[in-house]
Amino acid sequence: MHEARGRHRRERRALLVRAVLHHKLAVAGLMLVVLVALLALLAPVLTAYNPLTVDVVNRLSPPSGKHLFGTDNFGRDIFARAAYGARLSLLVGLSVAVIAGAAGMLIGLAAAYFRRMDYLLMRLCDGLMAFPAILLAIAIMAALGPKIQNVIIALSIVYTPNVARAVRSTALVVKEQTFVEALGSLGAGHIRILLGNIAPNCLTPLIIQGTFIFADAIISEAALSFLGAGIPAPAASWGNILFDGKTYIYNGWWMVLFPGILLMLTVLGLNLSGDGLRDLLDPHSKK
Repeated sequence: MHEARGRHRRERRALLVRAVLHHKLAVAGLMLVVLVALLALLAPVLTAYNPLTVDVVNRLSPPSGKHLFGTDNFGRDIFARAAYGARLSLLVGLSVAVIAGAAGMLIGLAAAYFRRMDYLLMRLCDGLMAFPAILLAIAIMAALGPKIQNVIIALSIVYTPNVARAVRSTALVVKEQTFVEALGSLGAGHIRILLGNIAPNCLTPLIIQGTFIFADAIISEAALSFLGAGIPAPAASWGNILFDGKTYIYNGWWMVLFPGILLMLTVLGLNLSGDGLRDLLDPHSKK
């Protein structure tokens, strides 16, 4: 019996690996994300420059062998700032995806299972979703102050309603299943039914939604920093680099080009990975 179960698990894992490898766009997206993550982790190895060191003599130097991505208006190495900025962007994106995913999961489950809480929680989510995401994030940042922790909090509040609604829609379907009614008839408690039986069946939309929130959070963090409401200067952030580069876009185009490419590739990789996960995990997908 145990051998049969082990063989079945190995066959399922092998089938999943083959399905993932067959989805070329998902593999390409995952490779892009891995490359950016390696750039962030190996930043001290890949560059000898400090992202905050000012070198006025070499300010606005074009890309060269000495400065791969050139220097900014303060003489700081753009490659070093972009590599260390990847750390901040990935940290913010991952933190927001985890926090918004956990909070949205709890809110969605509570709204789907307890009908009296449904109206209150969903109207609260509707109220938050009525505001454009970036404007709501700016308003929260204005109240909390420009810190990386506050950026994570603000963006988590912005994206939690999206997760809550996705989880709620799935939980409403699962709640009507026969096995849930049987558990209630047998005397199972609400916590056991919610966390032990309904929640595992809502993980698929949660994971898929999490990848897109990861990408959206990176874009929003860059936008907040670009507008001066995000991570405060002189911290190495893609948004801060783009903010400094907008003034010198004609005679220092490299200040905008290279961080913008890294931002674009990261978001593209996450979106492609999310599309691949949706195709693999969504039972309604043709594939």
